[in-house]
Amino acid sequence: MTDQQHSAASFFVARRQAFAVVMAIELWERFGYYGMQAVLTVFMVTQLHMRDHDVNLMQGGLGFFIYSLPVLGGLLGDQCLGTRPTMLVGAFGLTAGYGLLAMSLGSQAVFLPALTLIALSNGLFKPNAGTLVRRIYAGDGTALDAAFTLYYMAINVGSTVSMLLMPWLQQRYGAAVAFLACAGGLLVGLGYYAVRAGRMRRFLAARAVEAVRRHGPSSMPVPLVERLSTPVLKGALGAGILLALLVVWGFCTWVLYSPALVQLCIILAGVGLLLLWVWLYVRAKDGERPGLLLTYILCAQTMAYQIFYQQMQTSLTLFAMRDVSGVYQLGSWRLFTMSAGQFQALNPIAVMLFSPLLAWLYRRHAGRGQDASPAIKILLGYGLVALAFCIWWLAAGHSTGLVSPWVMVAGYGTMSLGELLTIGLGLAIVARYAPARVSAVLMGALFLLWGVGMYLGSLVADLASVPADGGGSLAGYAALFRELFLGCVGLCVVLALLLPLTRRLGQQHRSWTVNKPTTVT
Repeated sequence: MTDQQHSAASFFVARRQAFAVVMAIELWERFGYYGMQAVLTVFMVTQLHMRDHDVNLMQGGLGFFIYSLPVLGGLLGDQCLGTRPTMLVGAFGLTAGYGLLAMSLGSQAVFLPALTLIALSNGLFKPNAGTLVRRIYAGDGTALDAAFTLYYMAINVGSTVSMLLMPWLQQRYGAAVAFLACAGGLLVGLGYYAVRAGRMRRFLAARAVEAVRRHGPSSMPVPLVERLSTPVLKGALGAGILLALLVVWGFCTWVLYSPALVQLCIILAGVGLLLLWVWLYVRAKDGERPGLLLTYILCAQTMAYQIFYQQMQTSLTLFAMRDVSGVYQLGSWRLFTMSAGQFQALNPIAVMLFSPLLAWLYRRHAGRGQDASPAIKILLGYGLVALAFCIWWLAAGHSTGLVSPWVMVAGYGTMSLGELLTIGLGLAIVARYAPARVSAVLMGALFLLWGVGMYLGSLVADLASVPADGGGSLAGYAALFRELFLGCVGLCVVLALLLPLTRRLGQQHRSWTVNKPTTVT
């Protein structure tokens, strides 16, 4: 083996090891988050005795904060604390949030503060974890798509286990034990990070030096904490950020108490997002603008998926609780049972099954020069989402008793494949087309878009709200699923009409990437 071959082999090994560290902590973070989600809806309905309407709006408000606060996390990661420290602060905050949620069962006064602490900490964690993956695979677009797909699959391992385990713990030992198990899983992830993080730091440092050498200092953001010269100034910065985070936590808790305030925040966030996009576009170089505009269009397309995805935590879980049999049978053979919360695990199970296949297809088609654009993949994804809600609509509309659980398997499987082709590519879109210096901010903006979609999805789910006695629920869910199917078909038509524009912007972005000047220092 030549020195050049040895160097290349060492690089790929180091890259895989760095990716494994980020993927591991993300896996355990998702273990806690999705475990909480699997328990939360059923807990609010059966133990807190909340109405469907209140549950839907609460889930919508929580989803909005969970997906919008990454804007703050992206700004802190890019500009203030740095990517890795911000991610770690978020991980510790999530651990505390799950513990506080377990304590809240004895005092409902801390129930909403626990939820908003989880949302805030998730906002610090998510965009910076995605940014680390982008930096690990910088400059290799095909490998980046495949890496994000496998990354998406791996974190679903954690969510699958937790979605099956947490409802069982809730039924057997109570919700407090389930919430504490969410916190324990994240502690495992933090422990693994502490053991393995050294190699990742060295690899990322080498990649940063290479990026600066090739593209100049502006290609890598330098956070404020690294520009401060004394420990006193760094400590003052840390204290100021901590105080600001406490204020944000208190504000989010106050807002979540009022659905009207949540709606106002969503409107203001939407306006702020548009202004941010315009500001970034105006400041961008001419050659960067096609990529930025394409990022905006494709991110907006992925946002629509959240309207359908939110049904998993709302209407689909309530549909399963009231109108779906939990007993899986083959003929007269009884195989196993699933509770309403456990049906949500069908989503990550399907993602794990389909992700390796999609990653293989991406590599194969790229090797043949036939790699489909993200816009085409998103269009195909929404076609599958439409098929999923068609399955649920037909099953609910033609059932005279409890719906077979195999219908949930078919619907979740189809929708999950659509998920990989839509929201599963969302982070890769930012990584592929956006300038590196604003990547974390744009990833945060992407999560904000998804948060708006989550809230809209809860409003849609509320169309099927039923009385406390559950009367007439099946007809309401059939009507809801029909409208979601028809809406998704209409969305596919719009995306097809946008294909020429996205193709032209992609060509302009590739031309700029190939021909842009580099700065060697």
